[in-house]
Amino acid sequence: MTHTIVLQLDHLIRLDLSSVTTIVEPLLIEATQPKASSNEIVSYEQTLSFEIYYPRSSTDLRELSEIPEVRLWFIRLDSVYPWIPFFLDWKGGELARYFAMLVPHQFSRTEGIQYNPEALEIFIMHKLFTLSDWLKLRRIPSIDRLQSMARMFGYDLDKDFLYSLLC
Repeated sequence: MTHTIVLQLDHLIRLDLSSVTTIVEPLLIEATQPKASSNEIVSYEQTLSFEIYYPRSSTDLRELSEIPEVRLWFIRLDSVYPWIPFFLDWKGGELARYFAMLVPHQFSRTEGIQYNPEALEIFIMHKLFTLSDWLKLRRIPSIDRLQSMARMFGYDLDKDFLYSLLC
């Protein structure tokens, strides 16, 4: 089941995360009930997507990730829910869009997003550390998940390194 978070201009301008909170918090509460298992939260893995409505003129050719108000909202989101990549629909492009909101990049019409390599490396490592702790706390197997996330951005991480994160 996919959950779509709709962002209107008002959410972006006010840095209002209520559209996320109304979807994510019940998932977390349900997953922490006494009878819940780690499978409860895993069932929501990669199920979130965003619909972003930001009015632009026909002459405004910027991508959403190039609009300061949109990026700032995603920075706010990341500060409150730093583990949100676990829930994003990776196959639907949500993880790449999320990273684009938070990592400096250039956009090429022919080659797509070209991330700043150093910034991307730092951000990926930050997310790996954050997610490894979050997954470990919930007893969710994480090695393959973390490797998959890194691979999406061209990084092939050694399993021994990832095991060291989990110890």
